[in-house]
Amino acid sequence: MNNKKSINMFKQTLTALAVSAMLLSPNIVSAASNSTGSIYGEAVSGTTVTYKSKTTGAKRTITVGEDGRFSFKDVPPGSYIVTSSDGTTQEVIVKIGTGSAVDFSERDANVVQVIGSRVSSIDMSSSESTMVFTDETISLLPVARNVVDVAMLTPGTVQGDDDFGNLPSFGGASVAENGYYIDGFDVTNIRTFLNYANVPFDAISQTQVKSGGYGAEFGRSLGGVTNIVTKSGTNEWKFGGAIYYTPDSLRAAKKDVFDKADPEGEALSVYDSDDYNDRIAYNFSVGGPIIKDRLFIFANLEGRNYTNDWYNRSTSTHQEISSPNALVKLDWFATDDHQISLTYIQNESDEEIIRYDNNEGEFYTGTHGVEGSRYTEENGGDITIANYIGHITDDFSVKFMYGKLTNRDNNRVPRALPGGDCPYAYDTSGDLTWTTRVKIGCWNSAQSTVTDLNFRSDGDERTAYKIDFDWTVGDHTVRFGYDQQEFISFSPGVTYSGENYYRYISGNAANGGTVNGVNVGEGTLTVRHRTYATQSGNFSVDNTAFYIEDSWMLTDDVMIYAGLRNETFTNYAANGDVFVEADGLIAPRLGFAWDMSGDGSEKLYGSLGRYFIPIAANTNIRATRTEAYTQKFYYVDGWDPTTGSPVGLGAQFGGEIIDIQEPDPRVIAVSDLNPMHQDELILGYQKMLNEEWTAGAKVIYKTVRDGMDDFCAHDGFYNWAQDNGYTNFDPSAMSGCLIVNPGNDLSLFMDLEHDGNLTHVTIPNSYFNLPEYERTYKGLEISAERSFSDDFFVNVSYLLSYSEGNVEGYVNSTLGQEDAGATQDFDHYKFQEGSDGYLPNDRRHQIKAYGAYKLTEELTLTGRVSFSSGSPLSCFGYIPLDGMLGAPGTTHAGDTAFDYANFERYSGSSFYCKDENGNPQLTNRGDYGRSDWLYTIDMGASYKPDAIENLTLQVDIFNPFNLDTVTEYNQQKDLARDNNEINPNFLSPTAFQAPRRVEFSIRYQF
Repeated sequence: MNNKKSINMFKQTLTALAVSAMLLSPNIVSAASNSTGSIYGEAVSGTTVTYKSKTTGAKRTITVGEDGRFSFKDVPPGSYIVTSSDGTTQEVIVKIGTGSAVDFSERDANVVQVIGSRVSSIDMSSSESTMVFTDETISLLPVARNVVDVAMLTPGTVQGDDDFGNLPSFGGASVAENGYYIDGFDVTNIRTFLNYANVPFDAISQTQVKSGGYGAEFGRSLGGVTNIVTKSGTNEWKFGGAIYYTPDSLRAAKKDVFDKADPEGEALSVYDSDDYNDRIAYNFSVGGPIIKDRLFIFANLEGRNYTNDWYNRSTSTHQEISSPNALVKLDWFATDDHQISLTYIQNESDEEIIRYDNNEGEFYTGTHGVEGSRYTEENGGDITIANYIGHITDDFSVKFMYGKLTNRDNNRVPRALPGGDCPYAYDTSGDLTWTTRVKIGCWNSAQSTVTDLNFRSDGDERTAYKIDFDWTVGDHTVRFGYDQQEFISFSPGVTYSGENYYRYISGNAANGGTVNGVNVGEGTLTVRHRTYATQSGNFSVDNTAFYIEDSWMLTDDVMIYAGLRNETFTNYAANGDVFVEADGLIAPRLGFAWDMSGDGSEKLYGSLGRYFIPIAANTNIRATRTEAYTQKFYYVDGWDPTTGSPVGLGAQFGGEIIDIQEPDPRVIAVSDLNPMHQDELILGYQKMLNEEWTAGAKVIYKTVRDGMDDFCAHDGFYNWAQDNGYTNFDPSAMSGCLIVNPGNDLSLFMDLEHDGNLTHVTIPNSYFNLPEYERTYKGLEISAERSFSDDFFVNVSYLLSYSEGNVEGYVNSTLGQEDAGATQDFDHYKFQEGSDGYLPNDRRHQIKAYGAYKLTEELTLTGRVSFSSGSPLSCFGYIPLDGMLGAPGTTHAGDTAFDYANFERYSGSSFYCKDENGNPQLTNRGDYGRSDWLYTIDMGASYKPDAIENLTLQVDIFNPFNLDTVTEYNQQKDLARDNNEINPNFLSPTAFQAPRRVEFSIRYQF
């Protein structure tokens, strides 16, 4: 073999190894930073080592210590040439948070250095678990252009419930327990933890996915962390453009499901087959030097032309998104030791929406009818991030980060649509059901509720500061730092349209003539009247943390890690009063990494840590704002067809609800509330089998401690007061719900004498019968990867896992409830009966694989598959009300302020389901088996013609075989509280995996 050919082959192998190293599962990374990496290694004591960026020319030089070790901290991601003063040169690729190893020591003198380059795919500098993906890798694979689909490549992640959008679940945690970062700035929306700030996808340089074991610098997450670093300019001016087109004409139709409750057999419970989705995205980018080697700029503009049409039974919606997103980034290397980066992101999305109503008597038409309203919905905002890195000495450095984010959330422009003064009204009388209901009156179908027009629009703001110090002392690398963030949610109050809601219901055969618990007789018309109003306000959360950690090289081959994080979470009511403050939250972290072979080819590692998650701002909003709700039933002669208001309103009948909450911040949470946290243990092994294959295995155990949720029952408080002689105690003076740690005794302030004076008391949990909050996750992960040599690479993993307990976490997927820390799971102990079992995110077996095969020098074929077993299915029905405070025959019977009236309005959401005689029978979570296995298959082809350098033509086919596995089922068995009929749609599908779609892309750089 001639030398030139040998060198070319090595270059190809080196590049492939670098790419595959970023795909390694698990790739164990340095905890050095969430926006930079590091270069470390050994050399002869007293010599100097220099790194220099291949793209920007940025460089640093340090002197090797007496122990023969050296380490460059906070190195921007990219390709580097590392040179020893003795003339030896090696090439490394630095990834986010990852330590890249080089070796200039005498013990490595016999290693053959071809063209002076070397790649190590196992990082021995840390005990964390993560994967890092470059933009080159992601653009090659058939992966949707968003960070969630990138995160889904990692083992241990499963797709979250459709009700919450496109979100992942990591290691059994709910989809609302993850963290998201851009250039070191936390952009997680902690109002609900269900969304995050976006960035133009083609402006992303690297994506890091942390699945567990991360160091003390990181917190505020129990699931995973998705962390991206944006692109920067280089010493060479580069321009680029790309077009991505997903035509509706090549998208398969979604599936419909017939509503089994319709006696005519014509109604649909799922109607998606006529939906239209056509997308074009285009990108333009430019990057280069303003001052060579010192000052660089990169800019990206992402244009969009998205068209969507959704058709319902009697209405439809047309949506267009054409607002562009943009990013601009400046990088200034003031000296070799000081760097400043500024990033600005504009990610506003203006959605132009038209709502239509079908012509009278026309249903499921698949066409638009008469225009009802036209408006714009505003989402997103802008982000500003500033980073400074200063290397004060060879052994001491400092980092500072500032971030500012603004976000709008579904803001309608104009905010008040025509019809806002008309009552919200529906006809469900006669044979009509909720599915076949008919809108009546002049209210606008686009606004069943109207916001407070005198208050600013709905949105959030976050301001964050973070400072970190890094100090190397002998065998120890000590890092410590402090961060602070203020998050404010601006929430306007709402009322029903026209300040009233009317639903007309008649006694019929289906309900046996019974409405609101009263036999009104078949054919008798009634109306349910509701009112609802909430207070406007600003609701803020302050989170701070201090951390310190030490990575100690115990021997040349063993690294010991110890860290400590101290957090404080403070939540404020709208009036500025603190209603929850949790400080001194100590989160220890331990870990080790053992280079078993001494040459970086075999590693044993482990980590043990505690992780806290903040209390969501949505909890502030729900718990501390004033709310008023009423519900009453009346006999009625009919309604005004123009307004929907009742005509001939008659006598009131049955129970009523009058719920007015004006909470005192002192009474809406227990005084000793502990934020939810999780303990995690990981033990792993990783080995390079040969030059091409790397394999690994790890075991994971996670358990939640001090879970937190709201509790809404009052009977325990009443019984305790009676037992202790407080005969004047009135439960109606309490908050509707209380934030608690389920299973603990409740310490709180109460008005025991009904005189306005609060007394602090502790009530044993035996009065409430709440079990402890339980969620555990156990997993065994096995992975293997072949590097990109001989024209192909592949990554494959298998995961065996068990996620079980009595609560999913910050959301309830089965009910589609997204209230973080305020789900209904612990509202009453009866919701917990039958709740033990395998949780919604439990998918026992999971197989993932992805890779690429270079068919020719110009054509590369790619693919990815994910096979996962089904999730548990359960039965849900109405919670039994017998014996509740306020129930007929009990103390305070008929008093609307207590539990009976409150829980009577809950939907079928307990594990009690009626038998054939209408008697509630307790079932257990998972009693109805599991959903089917989900098979996800995607494939693509990439063509780079030799005739046009830097041009890429690509096609990706998602779900090419148009598999239509059910992803969600209707698990409510009880049809209604006041009749014994079984829901005919019980266990019917409500969602399916996404149908086939095709994306074409053209990318060109010059």
